[in-house]
Amino acid sequence: MSTLAEIEAAVPGLTTAELLRLEQTLHQLYRVRGDAVVYDDRHGVVTEADLVAAADEAFQAYDREETEYALRPAR
Repeated sequence: MSTLAEIEAAVPGLTTAELLRLEQTLHQLYRVRGDAVVYDDRHGVVTEADLVAAADEAFQAYDREETEYALRPAR
């Protein structure tokens, strides 16, 4: 089993405090590596991947709204 698979298997069993510590560790690693960090403050790190995911979610919501509007009966 890979280390990543072991981590993914262990995460659901972590307490909230442990999840917070894990998140802080990941944020610190992003900061140290500086890879694709767009925004960094005391609340955390925003990466290019985060921005892409947020934009994708917004576009999907827009597409759903457009589809629903197109399927409405004419008045």
